[in-house]
Amino acid sequence: MIFGYDGSHFFGFQSQKTKHNTVIDSLKYALKNLGIDSNIIGAGRTDKGVHATNQVVSFDLPPFWNDLIKLKNELNQKLQYIKIKKIIPTNDNFHARFDAKKREYLYIYKTKQLNVFEQNYIGYYNEFDTQKLKSALGIFEGKHDFKLFCKTDLSQTNTICTIYKNRYKKYKNYHIIKISANRFLRSQVRMIVEASMKYAMNQISIEMLTEQLEGQKKHSSSLAPAAGLYLSKVYY
Repeated sequence: MIFGYDGSHFFGFQSQKTKHNTVIDSLKYALKNLGIDSNIIGAGRTDKGVHATNQVVSFDLPPFWNDLIKLKNELNQKLQYIKIKKIIPTNDNFHARFDAKKREYLYIYKTKQLNVFEQNYIGYYNEFDTQKLKSALGIFEGKHDFKLFCKTDLSQTNTICTIYKNRYKKYKNYHIIKISANRFLRSQVRMIVEASMKYAMNQISIEMLTEQLEGQKKHSSSLAPAAGLYLSKVYY
């Protein structure tokens, strides 16, 4: 199932012990109301306040649900702040997370004052040097150990990822960073964006960025605002 969601209304994607208003919980509740009690596997987890335009989940359907268009319409009537785009039959072995070949995120922000309609959907930074930002983003491309560019997660034993492309462009008053990789760690994209912007705003040096990427010393641990981040595509 491919869908988008407004992350400003959820405490993240994955179920939590103390918070029940998550994307997964909302999906489970809607599916259960339609007689579907299945384990839901997501292609990737997003933090509180982070959005998705094309998130993917896999789950099992009981045989009486053979009309997938009707199922999509029924779910969209029950769900708030989540919009189902497609429900596609797959083989029994399909796994939304482990079968994904590449994931793509967009980070969208402005250097001008955000209006009231943008504050939950766009990040904000001060003026910066575009060329320095491009240089910083280029450092992260390739296969690296990102252990100092992610939040601590005891369940995460492998911190090696391959970033295929980091790109920056400007569209009107909006600045857009596109990052694609084989996999992402917890808060990795937000930490990479924040560190790159710090260099672009002359707050840290390129040597400091390199030291952190090589696992020598952490110079930047803060995160880019969640509102500007979108999981935009998952490739299989």
